[in-house]
Amino acid sequence: MRALIACEFSGTVRDAFRARGHDAWSCDLLPTERPGPHTQGDVLGVLDQDWDLMVAFPPCTYLARSGARWHWGTPQQSEAVAFVRRLLEAPIPRIALENPVGRLSSAIRRPDQVIQPWMFGHGETKATCLWLKNLPPLFATSVSLGREPRVHYAAPGPDRWRERSRTLTGVAEAFADQWGSLPALKNAA
Repeated sequence: MRALIACEFSGTVRDAFRARGHDAWSCDLLPTERPGPHTQGDVLGVLDQDWDLMVAFPPCTYLARSGARWHWGTPQQSEAVAFVRRLLEAPIPRIALENPVGRLSSAIRRPDQVIQPWMFGHGETKATCLWLKNLPPLFATSVSLGREPRVHYAAPGPDRWRERSRTLTGVAEAFADQWGSLPALKNAA
């Protein structure tokens, strides 16, 4: 399977797919933090390549509920929603788009699923919405009983956004295990 991991600089999801034998590439404006196949640049420029699956993590600065009071109705928010629409309309048979609770629920549609890190072995809370195209909802793999909002309590600082945006390994492995094992869906885009 050829998998595009859009808007990912960490390489976490890309590497989870690669560990399972998939031809997975990350793409982000930032360089990758880990060696591996990565295109540094605008993901819109690679959407028309021959991908079987895209897992996209568009920036949430102007989309998340946490920033709604500062960004509601701004041109930046409109641009962010338009970017998400372009990702969801990409000619890729299977698409998962991830973002926190926020503007997309009213601007695009309600998410197909809301997951939490504690469903995948991480003892924390962080509601994460998934918009799915030709993909089943994820099922929990390892429910953790200890739960706290780690990212909510992260100390302010210049790298706080980076830590908040990382996909946890248990979630990345669920993406790769559950969606990476699906049969090819050519001509479904």
